[in-house]
Amino acid sequence: MDALTSASLGARRNEDIALDLLKFVAATAGVGRPAVASTGFSGSAIPKPEEHVCQLLDLYSRCLKAVEGKGPETEATQ
Repeated sequence: MDALTSASLGARRNEDIALDLLKFVAATAGVGRPAVASTGFSGSAIPKPEEHVCQLLDLYSRCLKAVEGKGPETEATQ
């Protein structure tokens, strides 16, 4: 029973760390924020809310892989 409890706590801990990393990266890089309309030239159209969600979900999966040690360089060598 203790092994099961500690195993679930370990998995949850990785998810919590990945979520905190997601929050940090998203706030720092401005991922998931709606674009602010400005006067003059605009390089891209305003993204849809679905695109924001997809960006955040992709970023979360990348953060979780990084926390678990399954980054892009490890996937390429496997």
